Amino acid sequence: MKKIIFLLLLISIFIGCDKEKILDEKKYVEERFLFGTYIQMIVFSENKEKAENAMNAAFEKIDELDRKYNSKTKGSIIYNLNHSNEKKIKLDEEGTILFNEVKKIYDMSNGKYDITISPLLETWGFDKNGRENIPSNQEIQEALNVIGFDKIIFDNGKLILNNSVKEIDTGSFLKGYAVEKAKEVLEEKGIKNGFISSISSIATIGGKIDGTLWKIGVQNPSDLEKILGIVEVEDKSLGISGDYQTYVEIKGKKYHHIMDKSTGYPVKDKKLVVVICNSAFQADMYSTAFFNMNIEEVLRKAEILNIDVLVVTNTGDIKTTKSFKLK
Repeated sequence: MKKIIFLLLLISIFIGCDKEKILDEKKYVEERFLFGTYIQMIVFSENKEKAENAMNAAFEKIDELDRKYNSKTKGSIIYNLNHSNEKKIKLDEEGTILFNEVKKIYDMSNGKYDITISPLLETWGFDKNGRENIPSNQEIQEALNVIGFDKIIFDNGKLILNNSVKEIDTGSFLKGYAVEKAKEVLEEKGIKNGFISSISSIATIGGKIDGTLWKIGVQNPSDLEKILGIVEVEDKSLGISGDYQTYVEIKGKKYHHIMDKSTGYPVKDKKLVVVICNSAFQADMYSTAFFNMNIEEVLRKAEILNIDVLVVTNTGDIKTTKSFKLK
C-alpha cells in the first residue's frame, strides 16, 4: 500500500504560568493553515485590538512570502523558474539576500545542504502517493544527475538553472524565513512577548509575560508519545529536523525525506536534530544541513558558530553542544 504520512505534531509547548489570571487577560492566540501546516501565534498585549492587528499583519507577511517564493505555490517566483522554458529569473533585493544565505549554508556544509534535491524525493515517491518498490540504482543515479546547487548560475541577482539542474525546492528554508519575518512584524507592531510556531520552525520574542522563559518539549523520535526533555528559551529561535516528520512507506518500511546525496538514500545515522540560535531562518537551514553532516563535525562547527545543537543518533544516543540545556 502506498502512502505518505505528514506528522503534524513535532513539539509540545508549555505555556503555563504562576499568574494564570494575568495570562488569561494578556494572552492572545491565533492559528492559521499556511505553508501546508498549522502556524500558531501567541502574543501578550495590554490591548486586544493591538494584539489582533499585530497577528493579522504577521500572518499576512507569511502569506505574502508563501505566494512570492514557495516552490510549491503556483505563480510564485520559484515555481515559475522551475516550470519555465527559459529557467531564468531576476531576483529583487530580498530574493538576492535570501539565496545568498542559502549558499552560505551550502558552503558551510560542504554541499550536503542542497535545495536542488527534489528529483531524488520524487524518485522515492514523495511527489505522489508513494511507490511499490524502493528505487533502483539506475533511478537514483538519474535523479542525482540533475541535482547540485553548485551547478546553478547565481550572478548579479540573476538565478539561472541550466540543463544539469532540474529545479529548486524551498521546503528546507522558506518556512523558517517566513517565521523570522513574522517575528519582525510583531516586534514592529509593539509586541514584546510572543511565540510563533510552524511545528518545525519556532521563533520567540522575549519571554513570557510573568518573566519566565518559554518552555518547549522536544519530542522523542523513538516514541512520539513522549518527550526527551524541555528546552527553555527567551528571544531565540528553534529549527527541528526529524526522521519521522515526513516519510513514505514501502513494503512496510518507512523512508524519511532527508536525503543523503552521496548514497541517494535517506540519511541513516540520525533521528533528530534541534538547533537553537537567533534566527528562525538560520535555524531552519542549519537543522537540515546538520542532519546531513557527520555528527562530530556538526558539534565542532556549532561551537564555532556559537549555536546550540542537539542530535539524536539512529541508536537513540543524545549528543549536544556544551551550551545546549535539556531539562
